[in-house]
Amino acid sequence: MFTNAIVRTPSKSFVNGITTANLGLPDYNLAIKQHQDYINALIMCGLKVKVLPADEEYPDSTFVEDTALLTKKCAIISNPGAPTRKGEIKEMKQVLKSYYSTIEKVESPGTVEPGDIMMVGDHFYIGLSKRTNEDGAAQMISILNKYGYSGSAIFMKDMLHLKTGVAYLENNNLLAFGEFLHEDEFKNFNIIEIDDDESYAANCIWVNNYVIVPKGFPKTRDKIVDAGYSIIEVDVSEFRKLDGGLSCLSLRF
Repeated sequence: MFTNAIVRTPSKSFVNGITTANLGLPDYNLAIKQHQDYINALIMCGLKVKVLPADEEYPDSTFVEDTALLTKKCAIISNPGAPTRKGEIKEMKQVLKSYYSTIEKVESPGTVEPGDIMMVGDHFYIGLSKRTNEDGAAQMISILNKYGYSGSAIFMKDMLHLKTGVAYLENNNLLAFGEFLHEDEFKNFNIIEIDDDESYAANCIWVNNYVIVPKGFPKTRDKIVDAGYSIIEVDVSEFRKLDGGLSCLSLRF
């Protein structure tokens, strides 16, 4: 169960963030509204939400997930693979000192973005992507091992991040799309398959017995409900335009 979340208000420079989506420029005012709806959803799930101010220097900084991996025993500061995002971690380390007495860090030449990391109990699956390299994954696993956790690397071909195509919903249930449907590492999970035309909805988040689901994907919504979950739908259309999903927008711990 989670008790806290950290989010960051989108900056006006947000519209200039990194993207491969080809969905047009985000509407900043709408993004602000959607971000508040997202915060409200986290609060509905029982979380105390710390809202960090917008940082105009870093257009992608609202996607706070990629700055750190938070566990019950330690925080691990990442080293983003996107050069324009590396400066985001400095302030996050200071923020996390209010919550953690033990803070570790991934060092260059290792790169890792926690959008590539999925926690399942005490095990962490780490996707090897354009943003997370083998050195970064190895460092992350080594740090996790120090605290009694385990980790394994997943070789990826198609996805931007691991959690672009897979989400753990607890109770051995895994949302999956594309290359992850037949991933050997996931063969023991109950796979809830996401249809091709709703691939964006693979990025859902389980928060304290709720599943927060992107709005506009009825087939995925219905499959999650049929699996026995209570859901909260949140429209994140403007964040999708910058390759961002629900998990990207918060650190939950």
